[in-house]
Amino acid sequence: MTKKDLSFFKDKKILITGHTGFKGSWLSMILIMSGACVTGYSLEPPTEPSLFKLVGLDNKMRSVIGDIRDREHLFKVFKETNPEIVIHLAAQPIVRESYIDPVYTYETNVMGTVNICEAVRQNGTVSSFLNVTTDKVYKNREWLWGYREDEMLDGYDPYSNSKSCSELVTHSYINSYFNEMGIAASTARAGNVIGGGDFAKDRIIPDSVRAALNNESIKVRNPYSIRPYQHVLEPLSIYLTIVKKQYEDKKYAGYYNVGPDDKDCITTGDLVDLFCNKWNEINNSTLKWENVSDMGPHEATFLKLDCSKIKSVFGWKPVWDIEKAIYMTVKWTKAYVSNDDIACEMVSEIKEFFR
Repeated sequence: MTKKDLSFFKDKKILITGHTGFKGSWLSMILIMSGACVTGYSLEPPTEPSLFKLVGLDNKMRSVIGDIRDREHLFKVFKETNPEIVIHLAAQPIVRESYIDPVYTYETNVMGTVNICEAVRQNGTVSSFLNVTTDKVYKNREWLWGYREDEMLDGYDPYSNSKSCSELVTHSYINSYFNEMGIAASTARAGNVIGGGDFAKDRIIPDSVRAALNNESIKVRNPYSIRPYQHVLEPLSIYLTIVKKQYEDKKYAGYYNVGPDDKDCITTGDLVDLFCNKWNEINNSTLKWENVSDMGPHEATFLKLDCSKIKSVFGWKPVWDIEKAIYMTVKWTKAYVSNDDIACEMVSEIKEFFR
């Protein structure tokens, strides 16, 4: 997607769930810059500090604080907004948290999706709907090759499984309602994202940033786990491509893996090596990491996506490789630490990416 493609969203009524989160904040900024009429529906920002608050997004869009489990409130916002496009990001997204509170995880990720789909069905104004899930929806057999969109859905832990269920809920609504109603609906199964402004806990890059700022070594739980890593702007550009193309032609609706090229599916240890190198280079520092397994709950060791479908259907190719993604993350963090204008830095990165 290019800057020219983004002009499609000018004056479009778009509703984003989960807009106060890391991904949601970046997506909201892109759409605001594109001239869209953006409404967000989400809980309060999930971290402190938060990217959403740092860049003052609540003053740039209509921001509604609400819980996607609250169907009545959600329906009211849909009725007031009458969105043409809905992008569903809201979720309980942390694997380790899902072990601690599985009920909340299932309520949010499964019944929350039911509520969103039902709001889309009943409101009657939506032409394009995208449910963003995760690469962890697949039954993970620790294969050396990437999972394709027709592989079995059966996430292991409560988070992953709840997102598998979210996929199935969406599939049912597509078959039972959306196809007949002419609503183009897709799901996007995204890999791990990194970038400036992610302050979540139990994520490797935010944990690395916190360690660097505290002059501590980075604690790495699973240095040999392989994951598909990409800069946050990569999947967001594909989400926008999907909702745009299926809005224009329903034949583009479907189920899509969204991840990097194979060369950017790397071990967590290699990822942290890259981070340390870039951090030390930019900050003249001596940041290091150490292998510290805490014997926590089960997480997949090997996970890759086969993204040949989005390459074939949309002619997609990555803009930034993993080294560039790490560099941009460190660059953003340096701006944040230096009390620079974070909104300006964010806009600059978006412009560079879509140029």
